[in-house]
Amino acid sequence: MKKPFRVGMALATALLLGACGGSDVASANDAKLKFDPATYTTVSVTLDGVSTKLRQYRIVYVANPIKMATAQAALGGNSTVTLADPYAYQTMIVSVPEDKVTDQKAALYFLVNNGGWWASPVSTTISDGAKFVSTSDTDNIGAALKAGYVVVNVGTRSRGGARAEDGSWAGKAPAPVVDAKAAIRYLRLNDASMPGSAERIIVTGTSGGGGLTSAVSASGNSADYLPYLAEVGAAGVSGSGVAATSSLKDDVFAAVAYCPINNLGNADAGYEWEYNAVRSDSNTGALGGAAYSAGAQPAASKAIAGTFAAYVNSLGLKLDNGTALTTANLRDATQALVQQEIERQLAKGTAVPQLGGNFVTSRATLANDWLTWSGTGTSATVTGLDYAKFVRYVASNQALKTVVAFDAVGVTGNPNISGETNLFGTPAQQYTNFTEWSWVNNAVKGDGSGVDDTGLAWAQYLASSTNTLAAQLRLINPLAYLNTAADSAPYWYVRHGMVDRDTAFAMQTLLYYAIKNDPSVKDVSFKLPYLVGHSGNYDVQEAFAWIKAKLDANP
Repeated sequence: MKKPFRVGMALATALLLGACGGSDVASANDAKLKFDPATYTTVSVTLDGVSTKLRQYRIVYVANPIKMATAQAALGGNSTVTLADPYAYQTMIVSVPEDKVTDQKAALYFLVNNGGWWASPVSTTISDGAKFVSTSDTDNIGAALKAGYVVVNVGTRSRGGARAEDGSWAGKAPAPVVDAKAAIRYLRLNDASMPGSAERIIVTGTSGGGGLTSAVSASGNSADYLPYLAEVGAAGVSGSGVAATSSLKDDVFAAVAYCPINNLGNADAGYEWEYNAVRSDSNTGALGGAAYSAGAQPAASKAIAGTFAAYVNSLGLKLDNGTALTTANLRDATQALVQQEIERQLAKGTAVPQLGGNFVTSRATLANDWLTWSGTGTSATVTGLDYAKFVRYVASNQALKTVVAFDAVGVTGNPNISGETNLFGTPAQQYTNFTEWSWVNNAVKGDGSGVDDTGLAWAQYLASSTNTLAAQLRLINPLAYLNTAADSAPYWYVRHGMVDRDTAFAMQTLLYYAIKNDPSVKDVSFKLPYLVGHSGNYDVQEAFAWIKAKLDANP
């Protein structure tokens, strides 16, 4: 049985949206969003060497799409791209093999891009002449088509590259989550007339897309998003502002999230808590090319790390044995996950080096000074794992992110749009800092962010009547919705590489236990894949076997 819609955040939501004039009628929007099965193009691809025809539908999934400017910033913000379709950020491309068009039970493989939490105009690799191999461990599209799934590529607004025609920044949080939910609602509205089943949606993404996958999958049917959904004319939403109501659902069947950059409001604290002990000026790049005095970055790291314990200890998460998960045992919990992965590799016969041997990755060959093991095959076990040295090894394999990593814009005069700072603020602001340390240390005059421009201390800013930041941070954070009345996805497949330093292992361990603690979650598969860096879709056969097993168990 589904849990009731979640109601809350009324004041913060109203502030973030501003005045919402009028009252949309769901039936009027739904009429605009009716699926037309006759409007498609035919695409010919090769699947496992066999010519395969697909129908491809290009669909604007909201009734009130935002018209975007032609010139948009590319990922990183240092160049521009031309947007051919002004509505591409709120468009999806649905691809289905012709022999599956009438299949009403097929799963919907729902792909979000959003790398770096960057705005993503819709695109697909399914085009005339494309070749796919379903048995490849890196071809998720080939595997999806072979399995008979409907492939849904979804564009979303988000930070950076989502400038509206009127000059406003249209991708502020929670825009990417709202857009993904609106696309899900379109599929639900038209479920009877579209290929596949909207009750079998598998959301997937990597990095920022993994974070988006996690937020969408955790917050199913939460009423917190209805005002934003009403604003863009999402299917099944009536009214406006905090009075908006819904006649459709936006929960999903499963999440497949790779290296999810999640929980941004606490990601910097988690990163520095993880890596402060190994921070040095030599292994940390200068932020925005700025010159630092000796030791300044490790000192900043220590200050930021100091806020993490209170946050972790407030979550109320439990380990498998019922013990409270706190910063006192968080490293041990992560170490156990690393050990499990090493022992899986040993059982498979992977040549894991002994102490003094070399770990070899695409980035570096480094001596093993942190791991010992004994035995052979399935009886092989880890006999020693020095977690502090493991963290140092990860930082040696790839230089750490800057201090600050995520909320970096404006800090110490950083002139670059780096990190995720520009996901936050109002549509009139290019960015606003979203953590206390960055707010206090913003040194760019005239950017409207920080003590230097506002005269407000962090606590004063958060308490101000115009502040919308708390709502924005919550609405993109999966931990804010797991273990609540939201209808979280019952099935989760989460991977974060064993040498991935793009977010802290601590953040992924917290996500794992938040998922595992949620009583509505039926299964979570979580691993730290051996010697894998920041990437996704490297284990396609394993992932799709897992997806098939969950679908088969729920015919």
